[in-house]
Amino acid sequence: MTRRSRRARTLGGRNVLFLLCALAALAACGSSAPAARQGAAGRAGLAFAQALAAGDHLRACGLLAPSTRRQLEQDERQDCPQALAAEQLPVAGGLRDVRAYGRQAMARMTGDTLFLSQFADGWKVVAAGCTPQRDRPYECLVKGA
Repeated sequence: MTRRSRRARTLGGRNVLFLLCALAALAACGSSAPAARQGAAGRAGLAFAQALAAGDHLRACGLLAPSTRRQLEQDERQDCPQALAAEQLPVAGGLRDVRAYGRQAMARMTGDTLFLSQFADGWKVVAAGCTPQRDRPYECLVKGA
């Protein structure tokens, strides 16, 4: 078993609730969030992906949600930039799709899927390196508690 496969975690608890609420919201209203919210979430996801691609792990850490950053540092027993570099997240390309539901969003990119939450200072990544699992929640390399 490789380090990456051992480190992968499924979204659980609060994140599963988010996915269920997101699906319920989509079913209930039949439309996505306003374009401005989706655009802001997409820009935050792209900024995170660009920071990683440039090797700017310090900047990428600034785009993580506080609980995600704490969990990453705790799991790796390193400061965020070193811990994030150790995760070897997939290289994400262009933004394919953004779905925002209230203060939560999912950004599908070429090569990665990110989950984001809206905070007072903007959208932050709560989970990265996420891949869908058949009949199960996404599995993410980096996520908060």
